[in-house]
Amino acid sequence: MMKEMSVKELLDLHYGYLFDPALLEEIASAGKYKVIRKGDKLMEIGQHISEMPLLFSGAIKVLREDEEGEELLLYFIEKGDTCAMSFSCCMGTGRSDIRAIAETDSELLLLPVNKMDEWMVQYSSWRAFILDSYHTRLSELMETVDTLAFMKMDERLMKYLKDRAMVTQNDVITTTHLAVANDLHTSRVVVSRILKSLEKAGKLELGRSSIKVLAL
Repeated sequence: MMKEMSVKELLDLHYGYLFDPALLEEIASAGKYKVIRKGDKLMEIGQHISEMPLLFSGAIKVLREDEEGEELLLYFIEKGDTCAMSFSCCMGTGRSDIRAIAETDSELLLLPVNKMDEWMVQYSSWRAFILDSYHTRLSELMETVDTLAFMKMDERLMKYLKDRAMVTQNDVITTTHLAVANDLHTSRVVVSRILKSLEKAGKLELGRSSIKVLAL
């Protein structure tokens, strides 16, 4: 991934339709451009939050952890998104309640949290963006709850694979059965059994550390 455009050009391209010109200038001035690779950790549970990400490209997965250290995938952040939960944490304890890991190579801008309140008051476009992000994340969290409460494991697994294929824009998912099991808060044995069943049903193809989703 090459930085062929300036930060201001990237902002104009991905957020120009959302933000006031004056706000775009402030974001470009205050933000720190960064590229993270697939698997890199952007945020850790308990970490003091000093910056909030604004994505230009790629995808970030957001997870929670229970008392035993088991993870559960909450949602993905995609191009044009931010993690409203990090802003929420800043308004509370100032420490992260989530873990954020790059699902793909990603290009983003890190914004200092001390600018968040200032922009919320000063720019209606920023306020609308943050409130819309809250609404989107809340809807995704409700969907996660519904998935856990009402879907069978094979349905959950298929939805998870389709979601990953969508955010990565690739029907071949490079992963392991254990990694999938960790995201879904279940066991590798259960995931392996269901994957084989879904392959027999013609919904996917299993490869070496890869899963190709056929039923998108």
